[in-house]
Amino acid sequence: QVHLVESGGGSVQAGGSLTLSCVGFADTYSSHCMGWFRQPAGQEREAIAAIFGARTYYRDSVKGRFTISQDNAKNTLYLQMNSLEPEDTAIYYCAADPDPRGLWAGSPDYWGQGTQVTVSS
Repeated sequence: QVHLVESGGGSVQAGGSLTLSCVGFADTYSSHCMGWFRQPAGQEREAIAAIFGARTYYRDSVKGRFTISQDNAKNTLYLQMNSLEPEDTAIYYCAADPDPRGLWAGSPDYWGQGTQVTVSS
């Protein structure tokens, strides 16, 4: 069983930055692909960034602005978000899955509870 807890959400003006964290309880990070999803109001949840070993993956809409990283010693996943735009407003979730394809396809085995990010213009 894997338990994921996100933190770091909040409200920020356009152009600002936020860093999300996700702490995993269990031997999560060394054996799973970890990722971040987001779900704007009224829209479907989609993967935006993932990390598996040394490889990182980004959705085009966040590429160059967001950076995913992990600290295995702390069992913590991060998402550094820069140059935030109102379109980035959403609930952000971290997720874990042994298979990167399963995670990116939107069906990871484990989810966090989500944290709200609001970007005002």
